[in-house]
Order: sequence, then structure tokens, then C-alpha cells
Amino acid sequence: MNDAKRVRNPGVSHLLADINRFLTGKGVSAYLVGGFVRDTLLDRATADIDIAVRADAVQLAPALAERLGGKAVTLDAENRISRIVLTGRKFEIDLTSFSGSIEQDLARRDFTINAIACDLSVFVSGFDERDCIDPFGGCVDLRRKSIRTVSETTFSSDPARLLRAVRIGAELGFTIDPATEDLMKRDSYLIARVAGERTREELLRLLAPPGAAERLFHLDGLGLLTALVPELEPSRATAQPNIHVWNVLEHSIRTVAAVEFVLHKGPWDYVGEDILSLLPWSEKLRHHFDQEVSHGSTHEVLLKLAALLHDIAKPATKTMEDDGRARFLGHPQQGAETTTSILERLRFSRREILLVSLLVNYHMRPNQMSNVGLPTGRAIYRYFRDSGEAGIDILYLCLADHLATRGNTLDLNEWRAHALMTAHVLREHDGPSATPRTGKLLNGHDILKTFGLEPGPRIGQLLESLREAQAAGEITDRQQAVDYIRQMLYGPDRSKADRTSQGEK
Repeated sequence: MNDAKRVRNPGVSHLLADINRFLTGKGVSAYLVGGFVRDTLLDRATADIDIAVRADAVQLAPALAERLGGKAVTLDAENRISRIVLTGRKFEIDLTSFSGSIEQDLARRDFTINAIACDLSVFVSGFDERDCIDPFGGCVDLRRKSIRTVSETTFSSDPARLLRAVRIGAELGFTIDPATEDLMKRDSYLIARVAGERTREELLRLLAPPGAAERLFHLDGLGLLTALVPELEPSRATAQPNIHVWNVLEHSIRTVAAVEFVLHKGPWDYVGEDILSLLPWSEKLRHHFDQEVSHGSTHEVLLKLAALLHDIAKPATKTMEDDGRARFLGHPQQGAETTTSILERLRFSRREILLVSLLVNYHMRPNQMSNVGLPTGRAIYRYFRDSGEAGIDILYLCLADHLATRGNTLDLNEWRAHALMTAHVLREHDGPSATPRTGKLLNGHDILKTFGLEPGPRIGQLLESLREAQAAGEITDRQQAVDYIRQMLYGPDRSKADRTSQGEK
């Protein structure tokens, strides 16, 4: 790391040079700090720029934002922290105020690799490690690939750093220093004090990259997982029937790994056969799981979160039969309620909460669509009617749940049948015949007018039954729809004269 370093993106270099000219003209001392310096030393691209200024950052930010063609937002009025968002550009610039020396400012930061600074004017002309202000040995820790706290009070002063340590370690491929891990275990209970919005952000970033299950196991080993989600703790001691390889908590975490496998994002080491090739997969499905649900979340990330929580109500619903078998009746429905409570506490958006709770509520539904053979068109219609936006995601959660239930005892014939069922459901849902089946043949006004009925709940029931028959391919045109409603109203054996006397026009 002793060679001269330059920012990979030339646009960032020009931006920093412009900021330096502005601040120099104002007589403001400025230092690049934190992740930007760290990532530049590691030759990693970054879009987040942190600058410490010996001035009031909140007062300074609007003028700098105007110079750069962006907008200034105050992040923390008490600590004088502002952010500049640049219009049409991906970069965000955080300005933080400091007084005294830059070394004193660095002493308040989280980890040594983030407590490295460089004078902005030096940085823009190209710098190397010798130009760094590094009072805590962060450059050495970069070479060691180690996450180490700046002080013993790192976590007590900001408990969100407990999750950040694991997240940064995963993003960089670094390990946490043993003494730092001891501090994390000591202070793990403090994570419950962190504002839900910050916890949500860190949790989503932990789950997003491949290897999420390993990070969850790491969190659990540090005492953080169940400190963050206490509702998971009873799962640790909850054994399952013999078809399950692991207890409920371990099964839930391994389901996260299985989700990555079925989405082509990670390995599954418990079966030697090539079982992934049996599953349906396409660019359309890949795009679906990459789609954003809310800020910072995608279908894929929320599917992993649902995998962690899908059996959270098993301990509360466990009963033992006379023959010694354990049962968990109602655990999906109760689990959906518990999941909603957890995600509300962590300040997830309404759409995120609905999606994840649907995943938990219906995670067993795909296996219940048919007792023998492939599910019917009616069953598939009802499934997507009830599961809504979560329908595709639930199919893959069910697959992952199956893998994490069986582990290395997977029955390949069962797996092939499960894969075949999934492919059939997706094909019926998205195939070329799906669009004609979903067009509206009759509406409520049509039924009222044709059959001389009065408005009421019965009209909605008739329409829903008609849509179900149409989705199953049993009805394809308007006349068939009219005949279907007539039969629903009067039965197959009533004469036309009788039907007319009942008011049919």
C-alpha cells in the first residue's frame, strides 16, 4: 500500500479537486476520513465521501452544495453533520464538524481502519500511506485484514457499530480481532437500544451479499442475533420431527443459505448430486428477485429475511401427540403475526412488512396445492390470489425450506417432484395461455342486468367463482361465462322457463 494511490473514478477526482478549491477559498481545513480513505488504500471503488471540516458543517453545506449543483440535507443538527446529494450523480458527500485536532476527531470513530485521515489538499494531488494521519494503526490492520476497535467504549458509545463490525468484515473479507469480539459479546445486549431505522439498514446490508447464513451464525455466536430478535431465542431449544436434521433455529439459518442456493447465489454442500439444474430458472426470475421493494431492500434480500423468520412461531405452537410426534399447528399464521410485530419494531416499510409476512404465512402453501399429481388451474389461481406479490417468492422459500429440512438426507425423487411442481405452477402462471385467461368476461353490472339480481355480497362471490373457473381454463368466452353464472344461480337441471320466472332477462 505504499504506492501512490489515485481514486479509480476520474469523476470523483475532479469532484474532490472542486471541493478543495472551495474550502481553501473559505480558509477551512478539511480532511478526507473514514471509509473513503480506507477503500482508496484498498483500491476499492466507493461512492460515499466523508470530509471532516474545522468549521460548522451545517452552515457550510448549502454554499458547497450550490457550487456542486446539489442539495444540502442536515443529518444531525446537534453534532453538526450535513450531507450533500448531487443531482444526477451517484456520489454523496457527508460533512462533519470537528474542533481541536484531527487526531481527536479520529479517536471518536469506530474501527482503526476507519480512523485514517488525509489532508484533502494532499489527497487530490495523489497520496500514499505515508501521507495518512493514522494514530491507531489502521493501515497495519488493513494489511492484516483485521477489524479492530479504536477504544473499549466503541460499542457502548454507539451500539449500531456491533452490526457494522460484522457487515464491514463481510464486505471486505476481513476478520474481527479477538479482543474486539470479546467487547462485542460483552456489549451485545446494547443492540436493543439502537433506533429501528438504523438496525433495519444494517440488517439488510448484512443479508444482501452471498454468505448471509454464515454472518447470521456469526451474529449468533456473538450473542447479537437473539439480542436483536429476542423472539428467535426459544427456537434454539426446540427440537423437530425426525425428518428434520436441525433444531428450529439452525434450520431457519440454514434455510437462508438454501435460499441463496435456489437463487443461484451460493452453494449447498449437503447433496452431491446436481439438484440445482432441476429447478426452473430464467432471466425473468433473476430480474424479479433483483427488483427493489423499498429503499435498500429487494425481493431476494426480503426472501432471506423471511427464511430466517419463517418458523419463528414453532416453539409457541409445539404440541406432542400420543404417539410421540411433535406438531406445530398454526405456526405459519402465528409466525406471520410475530413477523409483523418484529418488522414494525425495526421500522421496515409497510410494503416490506406485508411481503415478508405473506412469505411466512404461506411458506407451506405450495406443498398443499395438490395431494396427488400436479395442482389444478383452480388451485394455482387461488394460490396467487391469496399470496399476491409474494407468490413467486413463496415457491422458492418452500424449495429452500425443503432443502434445509432434509440436509444430507434429501430424497432425490421427492426433490424432483417438488421441482416439477414449481415449474408447473410458474408455467401456468406466466405461460402464453395466462393472459387470455385473466381478461374480464363479465363484471358485476353485467350479472345484475342479465339475471335481474339485486346488489349484494352474492355478486362478489359469483364474480370470484367465475374468475377461478376462467383461470383454470374452464371458461374462455362471454357466453360460457353467462352459462356458468346461470348454473351457479339455478343449478344444471332447472328449465329455462323456471329461470325466466326467477327474473332472468
